[in-house]
Amino acid sequence: MNSTRSPWPGLWSMIIGFFMILVDSTIVNVALPHIMTGLGAGLNEVIWVTSAYLLAYAVPLLITGRLGDRFGPKPVFLIGLATFTLSSLWCGLSGSIEMLIVARVVQGLGAALMAPQTMAVIMRTFAPDRRGAAMGLWGGVAGAGLLVGPLLGGFLVDAVGWEWIFFVNVPVGLIAIVLVIINVPSLELHAHSFDWVGVVLSSAGLFLIVFGIQEGETYEWGQMPIVGGFSVPVWSLIILGALLMGAFVWWQKVQHGEPLVPLALFADRNFVLSNTAITIVGLVVTAMNIPLFLYLQSGRGLTPSQSALILVPMAVCSGVLSPFTGRFLQDRDARPWTAAGLVGLAIATAWYGFWFDAARSPWWLLLPSALVGISASLIWGPLAMVATRGLPPQLAGAGSGVYNTTRQVGAVIGSAVIAAVTSARLTAHLGEGASTAVGAGGGAMPTQVLDGFAAAMGESMYVPATLLVLAVVSVLFMRPQVASSAP
Repeated sequence: MNSTRSPWPGLWSMIIGFFMILVDSTIVNVALPHIMTGLGAGLNEVIWVTSAYLLAYAVPLLITGRLGDRFGPKPVFLIGLATFTLSSLWCGLSGSIEMLIVARVVQGLGAALMAPQTMAVIMRTFAPDRRGAAMGLWGGVAGAGLLVGPLLGGFLVDAVGWEWIFFVNVPVGLIAIVLVIINVPSLELHAHSFDWVGVVLSSAGLFLIVFGIQEGETYEWGQMPIVGGFSVPVWSLIILGALLMGAFVWWQKVQHGEPLVPLALFADRNFVLSNTAITIVGLVVTAMNIPLFLYLQSGRGLTPSQSALILVPMAVCSGVLSPFTGRFLQDRDARPWTAAGLVGLAIATAWYGFWFDAARSPWWLLLPSALVGISASLIWGPLAMVATRGLPPQLAGAGSGVYNTTRQVGAVIGSAVIAAVTSARLTAHLGEGASTAVGAGGGAMPTQVLDGFAAAMGESMYVPATLLVLAVVSVLFMRPQVASSAP
């Protein structure tokens, strides 16, 4: 690679694809009521449109990070981008909820191929003392992508229908493919062997844990049918998955070849604590949008585009501030700033829930929306910067794979947890069967129903807000570190 070549055009080219996969993690949330109506699905079925994507995205990330090390970030990213683009077309053409869920699985696999390569390219093409701005951009896109998804989705659903939240990816994906081919350098390959035993153990373990959590509420943590009339307790899947992940860690320690996840990564305390924090952040950002949009559309009768306007301050604040916070924290200790961002996100999430009130105009929610955006600018980029500062280049793919895996596992758990919590609170306030009666809106609920519905959605928000305390504690236990201490 030409050492004088600027790494910025390549990063901007990959950012387009990275932005798409993050948008698609949340863009469906605003369209859930319309997909339910259009495809004749219930609430538990339609939540799988989000959960299937997040599950297929999360499980392979440990593997796809190493694929980038072995075959190069550029070709692996391009294969993932092509898969993602074609499966987006398939999603839009789906005529049943089952077909849409399958297409979302393929879309998630494409996203999994892409995600680790962006961080790996930053780590391998930017000098340590220049990564702040690059990680700030990455963080801004990571935060804004998750937040802009519902905003973009709202306008598309109202203007041309829910199918276009997927169709819009096709031209963008084709443009991104051309730009990546032109601008992203072919980086030096590292001669890695591939740990197939580790691949099987980690994939099976992660799948069983996440799948069990997702399906627990559906089967009331009882027996779940498998095949041929055979059934197993849902909790047994989670336990088996945890045992497989334990076996995976043991295998990484004792095997004589090259491990899929070098355990040396976890000798870096900041890497471990950053992963803990980003898992919780991924959970919260995914979880908060579902009750928010159910409240705005099914409860208050707002259209998708009207409800998406609530997120404008969030997207603007996060997108504008993130690159500046990345540069500002490049040579500073990021811990107090990131902790402040996490506290702000917790306050904003609880603020949403407190203001889910039939007596208050929903437009007051613009205020906590702005606080979410400001807080996000102090979280995404700075956390990624702290996580990767101490990692040598040969562990770039493995480190970014682990980091993206923990973020996505958090998102999947958030989707599952919030589905269980909202169903439970709806039942508590409105009686049995309330969770299956949530429809597409088309007008505000009667006051006597809205009071209970708003209370259920508000109480659901308090769960992710409380969990952010664990993320704050993780950040406070990090070691002070600035760019000059990076290898």
